[in-house]
Amino acid sequence: MKKAILGTAIALLLSACATGPAYLQKPVIDHSYASQNEDSRTQFIVLHYTVLDWEKSLKVLTTGGQVSAHYLVRDEPAGIYQLVDENRRAWHAGASYWAGNQNLNSASIGIEIVNAGWKDTPMGRVYAPFPQAQIDEVLKLVRDIAQRQKVKPEHIIGHNDIAPGRKQDPGPAFPWKQFADAGLIPWPDATQVAIKKVTYENALPDVAWLQDRLGRFGYNIARTGEMDRLTTDVISTFQMKYRPADYSGVLDAETAALIDVATTKGGMLLATPPATKP
Repeated sequence: MKKAILGTAIALLLSACATGPAYLQKPVIDHSYASQNEDSRTQFIVLHYTVLDWEKSLKVLTTGGQVSAHYLVRDEPAGIYQLVDENRRAWHAGASYWAGNQNLNSASIGIEIVNAGWKDTPMGRVYAPFPQAQIDEVLKLVRDIAQRQKVKPEHIIGHNDIAPGRKQDPGPAFPWKQFADAGLIPWPDATQVAIKKVTYENALPDVAWLQDRLGRFGYNIARTGEMDRLTTDVISTFQMKYRPADYSGVLDAETAALIDVATTKGGMLLATPPATKP
């Protein structure tokens, strides 16, 4: 009897030693309940270009270059590569701001697009085009992420939107209008823009109005009342997306009309996405 008791005690002691203290054991978690008060950590999708070819882009984004992205979209052949899990933070946005949100790395999915960017020529700055096959892949990827993560259409933005002046990507050659036509992002109502343009051809709004409207739209812009460098950079960034034929940063009647409509209730329209093929 004594031997049996001693054996049991030794067995219990060995068992305790094997499992260790209780606080080191794996917790038992009950998943029976779920709160309704939640949303996705992914609030934004930010689009970039790499300014590098495929091989260099892949190397920079996957090695010790202190920069990364969740996805890399190749140009030739077109294809999508995931580099960072969506549940983890990629280092793509840097110092950033949009509509009151700062440091967007923590709340965004970053998509890098292989593209040479721009080069200065005797004829001015020239931006490299994006192959349509590559854009088709980006469209599919953005739609998939936005649907799964429930990203708002107005939160699908460019790197230059969140860092105007400091960044130009994805640049004026990027076909944002295709994303609007696909029902992924809102776009200024063309009819309202045409009406407003006539008004602004007679007199342009002052700088205070301009800075207030651009700030309301989402840009990080100071209300200085002066046409300073940042204001010019923000105008140029806005033009790159909505009027890429001329992104000089100079306020004209068409740009004023676009800004007015974009910041007026009911001015930004979201197209009905085309039906998907079965």
